[in-house]
Amino acid sequence: MKLEDVDLLKEFTSEQIAKLDEIISKHRGKPGGLIPVLEEAQVSLEYLPIGIQKRIAKGLNLPLSRVYGVVTFYHYFSLKPPGKHTVTVFWDDAASFSSLRIKEVRLEKIAGPDSNAPVVAPPSLSAGHCVLATTGGEIIIEQGRVQDGMA
Repeated sequence: MKLEDVDLLKEFTSEQIAKLDEIISKHRGKPGGLIPVLEEAQVSLEYLPIGIQKRIAKGLNLPLSRVYGVVTFYHYFSLKPPGKHTVTVFWDDAASFSSLRIKEVRLEKIAGPDSNAPVVAPPSLSAGHCVLATTGGEIIIEQGRVQDGMA
């Protein structure tokens, strides 16, 4: 067993790794095959840590920098495992990214352990840009339900 396989088996099952290898084989040598591989791997594995990206790069005969560049460019792909709960904040053109980051930090603090509450895993936080948002603020989706904005 290769060292990279041993490292991957710390986070994923052998069945998940075999499924990833099937996905890579299905798209190997096809023009534009990287994004379909990443999409299917994201669905199958839920996140794409650097070890998975290395395996994809090697399997598609691409530089790791190209795979990493695509993974970090598109917000759909995640480098970290998902939290127990998901919170997505969409903002309109009038909202600045820096104000969104401040609100994301507030969410992280809110989601953290409270002295009167049991310790829970923090939620997965993500941001989205909504060109058509006309709320004048943010739209927050928590566990698939739309919540009030955080003005």
